[in-house]
Amino acid sequence: MATEFRWGIISTGKIAEAFGKDMLVDPKTRGVTDVVHKVTAVGSRSVEKAREFIDRILGGDTNIKPYGSYDEVYADKNVDAVYIGTPHTYHYENALDAIKAGKHVLCEKPVTTNSAELRALLAAAKDKNVFFMEALWTRFQPLSLEFKKISDSGVLGAPIVLHADLSGDFDIENIPTTHRILDPKLGGGAILDLGPYPLVWAIMALYEHPSNKLTKPSVTASMLKTPITGVDRNTAFTLNFTESKLSAQAVLSCSINTDALKPGVTIRYEKGLVHIDAPIYCPKSFTVSYYEKKKLVKEEKRFFEYVGG
Repeated sequence: MATEFRWGIISTGKIAEAFGKDMLVDPKTRGVTDVVHKVTAVGSRSVEKAREFIDRILGGDTNIKPYGSYDEVYADKNVDAVYIGTPHTYHYENALDAIKAGKHVLCEKPVTTNSAELRALLAAAKDKNVFFMEALWTRFQPLSLEFKKISDSGVLGAPIVLHADLSGDFDIENIPTTHRILDPKLGGGAILDLGPYPLVWAIMALYEHPSNKLTKPSVTASMLKTPITGVDRNTAFTLNFTESKLSAQAVLSCSINTDALKPGVTIRYEKGLVHIDAPIYCPKSFTVSYYEKKKLVKEEKRFFEYVGG
């Protein structure tokens, strides 16, 4: 018999809308039969906003409780875990309050805006014996899992260099300075909003590669800030893996004032390469190229379809 897992949703913004819609998708569509997810509470700045979210996104289910505060969601005995979809700079406060209330937490990326906050949340979760995770969906998608099998198997040899970019033209010259991508108070800028996605591919392909043995890389970075509000407009960072058997480099970048020159992720290996097609946060295809003596001998294109969004 499937276990019913009950969720409270914190915030009613666009990212919470996407999460809420995905909660309505039957887990059986992805081969999962031992759990059923159910939204039992929604917290917003007002009961009216929460109720409107339930009506518009969650099918008007009258069994879902609308709350005009987040604390009421944390206190609800019919909530096992909360999903936090508030702006970046509120993640720490919201997650900590939920953890203190004994709730499991799935927090939208970036999980915090600095490492000190993250360490504090990890310590609090350990103290309260609750599950706590960043909601970086990319690494759990079927394509990512299949890529990991190929990369870790050694069929392509060791990885050598990875290039990944996620950029988008947000028209920053013509949007309000209070927009989430520009406002420092909301954790605006490229690195926090877009940077986690290039980084997660470096983690999956290089950091977690068996030959690296989870050895931390050295990091160098460069950032250009917009004079509009001072948040980073363009950021480039390089991860060097040299302290283990693996000798590899990840070259990563993100921008909010231009689109990517060559969207996607490319990982070169000793015996071939893998190209992950854009969008890199939710790719649906990748190509594996096999080489012998620098000549292409085989190429495989793989496609994936997802239920939900």
